[in-house]
Amino acid sequence: MEGQGTGPGEVKSLDPEERRTLFNGGVLSALGHRDYAILWSSDLLSNLGTWVQTAVLLWLIKNVLHSNSWVGAVNLASFVPVIFLVPFTGALSDRYDRKRMLILSQVIMFFGALALGIAASLNSANKAAILVTVAVIGVGGAISFPAWIALLPDMVPPEDVLNAIALSSAQWNVARLIGPLIAAAVLALSTPAVAFYVNAASFLVVIGALFLIHPRRGALATSTESLWRNVLGGFRYAWEQRWITGLLLTLTVVAFFGMSYIPLLPGFVQDTLHRGSSAYGVLLGMTGLGAITGSLLVSYVVRFYRIPSIIRAGFLSLGLLLIGFAAFRQFWLLSLIVFGLGVSFIVAGTAASSMLLNGSVREMRGRVSSLFAIVYVGVSAIGGYFLSYVADVRTVPFSLALGGTACIAVTIVLVFFPGLVGGPGECEPGNETCTQMIR
Repeated sequence: MEGQGTGPGEVKSLDPEERRTLFNGGVLSALGHRDYAILWSSDLLSNLGTWVQTAVLLWLIKNVLHSNSWVGAVNLASFVPVIFLVPFTGALSDRYDRKRMLILSQVIMFFGALALGIAASLNSANKAAILVTVAVIGVGGAISFPAWIALLPDMVPPEDVLNAIALSSAQWNVARLIGPLIAAAVLALSTPAVAFYVNAASFLVVIGALFLIHPRRGALATSTESLWRNVLGGFRYAWEQRWITGLLLTLTVVAFFGMSYIPLLPGFVQDTLHRGSSAYGVLLGMTGLGAITGSLLVSYVVRFYRIPSIIRAGFLSLGLLLIGFAAFRQFWLLSLIVFGLGVSFIVAGTAASSMLLNGSVREMRGRVSSLFAIVYVGVSAIGGYFLSYVADVRTVPFSLALGGTACIAVTIVLVFFPGLVGGPGECEPGNETCTQMIR
């Protein structure tokens, strides 16, 4: 710990420039805060298990049912609760203890993953049971997502919030890189049940970490409104802040058509490339590697470019790369393209999330983050199901090209109407990070 003097046992105080290190003002600055570092580390292990489970489950569905639509349906089932529940869980995260909400979410997801493991061990392939179990896991996700996002400013100071968001995206995508590779090994060497049991165990790690942290949550005004009024208050706030409405609307279109390509990968690998689970694991892993790169890149480029410009660039590159992915068949080139898709996906999403979080008043952050979750997670799952259906009717490359064209169209609209992602007109007093983001 720092002291004020220089006597024995004391450490000389340093000025801000001297204190700037990798973990203090650098690209890993948020990890310099104990609570965030503990939760980040445990969540990395949990997300690793989640990606192993996701990759195995989607490949298994495609392999057993031979339907792109069913792959999209299972993927959608895991996110339907986000669409319907997250406005309420976002309001709850503005009223109640976010740490306790996270513990509840991990318990729910633990039992869901355990149920999938038992079903796989018993060789049960009941479609309805799979959809219900995946949806239960989605309920845990609906509770977790807004609580986790809203908890970030309670674990790090304002100047490190963007870095905390970026690092959270990075660890999710480290898991997204490694998880599919482990999943490919599991499919080759073991049974799918192993993936589900590993994921169940990973939630226990997060529960243990949550008992170790003590977020520095300041006092919030006690709400006397009903939960329903709180939810409506979030929608009303977003509507009154027209920059939030414009940003969420553009994100909705891009999430539906552009951020929904993951459920198409099993069909693309099997039906278009005529390859096996190893190729599928590599493509998913390269997407994750790109997302890791994007998570770190956004913390750097925000120093030189306005966040609205970063969002537009992310949308444009996402569209161009999707069309390229539909057009080419060389595996090495496709691997590079999905790497770029991962970069674009995360750069645009992280930039939008940080703008929403820092541009909103503190008592509304949980509800605003819940609206972002509906779009970023829920709408992309609906789009994944739609594009999977289109892939069954036409082809997977056609669906990918359709999504890419829509993203480019959105970018063109933003060129003529830049105010749709223009950011807040003003920031809360003292929120210098917000001011810098919209400068």
